[in-house]
Amino acid sequence: MVTLDDLKAHLNLTLGDDDELLTSKLAAAKQWITGYTASDVDAAGTPAPVDEAVRQLAAHLYENREATLVGITAQQTPFGFLDLLAPYRAWSF
Repeated sequence: MVTLDDLKAHLNLTLGDDDELLTSKLAAAKQWITGYTASDVDAAGTPAPVDEAVRQLAAHLYENREATLVGITAQQTPFGFLDLLAPYRAWSF
């Protein structure tokens, strides 16, 4: 389970100035991944690749706060993000 402290360590942040924003980004990442995998990402024993995907998505949302960025190369999600979740994806037809 990824906590605020885990996310801050991942982002190499030590101050608490953005804790409220980071908590919001972490919640959004967890909700998105829960929907994608149909599993509880806040449960104990979450697979390490899913935890890493939560950290990567929350960090991406924090560092790229707008849907459109002008003058730079952008990507939709971090490289390898969906690969981490592929084994856990909930398929429906």
